[in-house]
Amino acid sequence: MTEVTEAAVCSAKGCQEPATWELQWNNPKLHTPDRRKVWLACDRHRQSLADFLGARQFLKDVVPHRP
Repeated sequence: MTEVTEAAVCSAKGCQEPATWELQWNNPKLHTPDRRKVWLACDRHRQSLADFLGARQFLKDVVPHRP
């Protein structure tokens, strides 16, 4: 039996590009300090998504996405 996996796509609204980055974040009002949520980003949306999370002081790290 063959396993079917969906390609990881960018989290930006309406974008269907393959993800190349992981933006790791947490909301300190909701999550413990060690918890990490992940938004995926393509090269084009990496900075705008990071800016959005950074403005809220949620962004913890940006690392390459490893499929």
